Amino acid sequence: MGVTAGTALITALGDDVDRLTAAEPDVRADADDSVHQMRVATRRLRSVLRSYKTLLQRDPVTAANIELKWLADLLGVARDAEVRADRFVTLLDKQAADLSPGDLATATARLVTAERARYESAHTDILTALDADRYRALHDLLIRWRTAPPLRSSRAAAPAAGFFGFVLHRDQERVEALIRTEPTVSPADRVELLHDIRKSAKRLRYSCEAAEGVLGEQATALGSRAKRLQTVLGDHRDAVESREAILERAAAAEAAGESTDIYHRLAAVEQSAADRELDRYPVAARALSTG
Repeated sequence: MGVTAGTALITALGDDVDRLTAAEPDVRADADDSVHQMRVATRRLRSVLRSYKTLLQRDPVTAANIELKWLADLLGVARDAEVRADRFVTLLDKQAADLSPGDLATATARLVTAERARYESAHTDILTALDADRYRALHDLLIRWRTAPPLRSSRAAAPAAGFFGFVLHRDQERVEALIRTEPTVSPADRVELLHDIRKSAKRLRYSCEAAEGVLGEQATALGSRAKRLQTVLGDHRDAVESREAILERAAAAEAAGESTDIYHRLAAVEQSAADRELDRYPVAARALSTG
């Protein structure tokens, strides 16, 4: 008999647990990109647990996913602030030649300095959480699951290739169903549906990466197409959220009697960036199905 689904899942989960625990020391040291790496590892582990949940006992996995979501959300506050600060630096650098020193300084304070302060505050919250009992309990649980997750013995004995192939097919169908829905929704609902498509593509990507050791190139190729779609829609989402944040700062600047021209110029740049990603979306969406 070949590799069982349970054995293959243990390998995949072990790799994901290792990624998460390896990121912790760097997060504590505030190393570059460390929060991002730990957040990705947390989300990836949660996604794999969801995609392959029928191999696992329901109650312990449900409880673990709640804790993983808590950790991912905690890391996300810092990561989102980090991304916005870097993005605002780039935007302002491109406009600096056309700004007075005073306007540049004021905009930098409202955009970059404020986001960096949010990051520092959020990173402090992360450090507090990493030293608390809740994270320690999650960490210890994941270490145990690295080699002994709560498998359903009857299902875990199934051949890995068939089971993993079924999971990938199901996750791909989920993305494609959302893609088919997209042309039918109102413009007001489209942004959130595109966000849902991105999240679903990311789940497919992670389930493919977990299956690479079993399915090889089949999983790798599909995962690459899912990643492409995820990236396009992720870049679109980043631009949309950046524009919204800039307009919020514009309102605060206006209330303070400051010029708002720079904020509206930056918002227009981000709108153009969002539009460019939407232009790339149809090709990425079709590629998911056609290969």
